[in-house]
Amino acid sequence: MLKTFFLLITLSLLACEEPPQTFHHSNLNFGTLIDITLYNVTDAQAQAAFQKLDADFTLMHAAWSPWVAGSMARTNELLKTGKAFSAGPSILGLIRESTSIANKTDQLFNPAIGELINLWQMHKSDDADIHPPDKNAIATLVKSRPTLDDIEIKGVKLRTDNSHVSLNFGAFAKGYAIDIEMQMLKKMGIKNAIINTGGDLKAIGSHGTRPWFIAIQHPRQKTWLAKIETHSEESIFTSGDYERFYMYEGKRYHHILDPRTGYPAQGVQSVTVIHTNSGYADAAATALFVAGPEQWLEVAKKLQLKQVMLIDDKGVVHVSPAIKKRLTFNPQIETTLLTTAPL
Repeated sequence: MLKTFFLLITLSLLACEEPPQTFHHSNLNFGTLIDITLYNVTDAQAQAAFQKLDADFTLMHAAWSPWVAGSMARTNELLKTGKAFSAGPSILGLIRESTSIANKTDQLFNPAIGELINLWQMHKSDDADIHPPDKNAIATLVKSRPTLDDIEIKGVKLRTDNSHVSLNFGAFAKGYAIDIEMQMLKKMGIKNAIINTGGDLKAIGSHGTRPWFIAIQHPRQKTWLAKIETHSEESIFTSGDYERFYMYEGKRYHHILDPRTGYPAQGVQSVTVIHTNSGYADAAATALFVAGPEQWLEVAKKLQLKQVMLIDDKGVVHVSPAIKKRLTFNPQIETTLLTTAPL
């Protein structure tokens, strides 16, 4: 009778337990809306996490943006002097983490082309009177060939002899920041989460008994092209010509620049990369976009990627076998699919 009594109490307490909750929060940083989703946490955990994320992302954006007064802007000013100076720890971290990726891609991912990016003014692509820059100015910057290897690092000191080196980590910083913050969430005891920065994201854990479902944007239609279920801990990053662009004299000019030509990369609409490391996936997606339909497989192999989807300028969807088996395509959209050799 006593055992039955305790069993009834236990069942009663379990019945009173609230089901796991999902918490959502957003903030604006890195020029995009950052959406955070947490699952199976307490309200106190969620609010503490959101407060920490807001503070960290705001700090990182201020430090790493080349367009506001902060560590990155100061670094770029001092690099032009040719003299050695002390750089902030986070700037050194960005340089060190990015250099090996840049070299693996033969500089198709190149965070040292900040002057070229500034010349194109793509962060002002909503302006009505924007137009391509002077071709001679573009040619001058391309000829100078700035790379991260031009930067000499001794301890915390930096210097360069190439006055055209200007840092812009727009193709790496968001991913790098997501990895840092996801580790923070884990230390807080949070096991199920998504950090989504304008469609580029990292997911850990699951949403209860089901995985997280992620939609990949169609580059030419305002709908999803494909969906995918995440596995444990994964980063899904897409580089596309639809994110920031303008039309000029009937031609599309977008923000993903080819360091070899100085002009927007040609032949691709979008590239999606899945990897465990968000910064790596971010940079890789950009490098493959710049590589184009003819070279992307070669670059993907150098980066040891397995899961890639590339949509060329004709709308043909190129998929590696490893990503193909995981994708569910939108049945409302006619899709021409081309499966590559295994990476």
